[in-house]
Amino acid sequence: MNWHQQLASELEAAEAQHLRRVRNVVSSPQGPEISLDRQLINFCSNDYLGFANHPKLIEAAVAAAKKWGVGSGASHLVCGHQELAEDFERDFADFVGAEAALLFSTGYMANFAVINAFFDREGVILQDKLNHASLIDAGRLSRASLQRYSHSDMDSLESRLRELADKPALMATDAVFSMDGDLADLSSISSLAESYGALAYFDDAHGFGVLGVQGRGSLNSQNLRPRGNNLMLATMGKALGSFGAVVAGDQVFVNTLIQKARPYIYTTALPPTVIATNAAALSLLVEEGWRRDHLHTLINGFREEAKSIGLELMESDTPIQPLIVGDNSRALECSAKLREAGILVTAIRPPTVPEGSARLRITLTAAHSEDHLRQLLEALSKLKSEGLL
Repeated sequence: MNWHQQLASELEAAEAQHLRRVRNVVSSPQGPEISLDRQLINFCSNDYLGFANHPKLIEAAVAAAKKWGVGSGASHLVCGHQELAEDFERDFADFVGAEAALLFSTGYMANFAVINAFFDREGVILQDKLNHASLIDAGRLSRASLQRYSHSDMDSLESRLRELADKPALMATDAVFSMDGDLADLSSISSLAESYGALAYFDDAHGFGVLGVQGRGSLNSQNLRPRGNNLMLATMGKALGSFGAVVAGDQVFVNTLIQKARPYIYTTALPPTVIATNAAALSLLVEEGWRRDHLHTLINGFREEAKSIGLELMESDTPIQPLIVGDNSRALECSAKLREAGILVTAIRPPTVPEGSARLRITLTAAHSEDHLRQLLEALSKLKSEGLL
C-alpha cells in the first residue's frame, strides 16, 4: 500500500466511526450570530466577552498599522521587540499581580516553551489527565519525564510529588478545563508547589477575562497571584477577542524563558496590530465590566432552565456548558438538528474528549441576548423530547 492509499484508508475509517473533522467556512465577523451557509446563532465560540468585532479593538488595530506598519520584522531578540510589546507586557503583569510577563504568538507555543525551558532529563512533569492537548504534547516532547494524575485528584498529585523525593518537578494544569468547564483546585496545587518546592503552571486560557476581579482570571478568583512558584498563562484569542498569549510570573522565570524558550527565541514577534488590539482589550476588561455581569447572568439562567427541562449538565460555572451525548453519531445528529433550527453548536468527539463522552460543547458569551438563550433552550428541549439528549 502506498502513502496515498494508507492515508485515504485512515480517512475512510475516521468517517465510518463518525470522527472525521470538517471545517465550517464563516463568511462574517465573529459574533453572537455568524454566517455559514445561512445566518446562525453562534453557541460554540470562545469569544466570551464579545470583543472579537468590537469597534475599539478594530480602531486600535487600524491606528497601530498606520503608525507601526503591519509586521514586526524579526524575533524579539533581534529587532522585533517594539515599544508596544514592552508596554503591554508591563501592563499585563501589573494587571494580574505578577512581577513580569512575556508575549508569545500562541498558547500552544507558550505551553511548549514553559514546559521545556526549566528542566532537563532529571525533571518530572506532572499533568492532569484532562489537560489541553498543548500541555500534553509539550510534556510528551519534553526531555523530562511526563506523569499524568487523575483529574483534579489532589491526593494522587501529592502522592506522586512525595515519591519524587528531591527531583525537580513542574505541575501543569488547565485552570478552567476546556471541554468540561470545571475549575482546577488552584489553591491546593499552589500549596503543594510551596510545600514540595515544585513549580505550578496554570493554563488560564478559558478563565482569563471571565473570572476574578475585573477579569484577572482563575488565580485571582481563588485569591492567588502568579508569584513565587506560581506561573500563569493567559491567551488573548478567547475572552480578549484577539490573538497571542502571555506567560506571567516572577522576573527570574520570565528572564529564564527569554534565555531558553526556543518557541520565543526563534519566532518572529507578533505584529504591532495584534499587540495594540490586545492592549485595547485589556483596557476594555475594566471599562466594560457589565459584559462579565451579563455573561454570568446568562450562565446562571441557562443552567436553571436546562435543569427544569431535564438536561443533565456537567458541573461548570463558566461559559463552557457541555452536554454529554456519548455516542459519536448521535452527537453529530444533535449538532445537525440544532443547525437546522438556526443554532450552531459543534459536536466534540474523541480524541479531543475521552471515548464514550462525545458532547455538545455549548459556550455562552456576553454578546448573546436573552432571546438567543431562549431559542437555544427551545431547540435543546425538542432534542430532549425526541430522546436524543
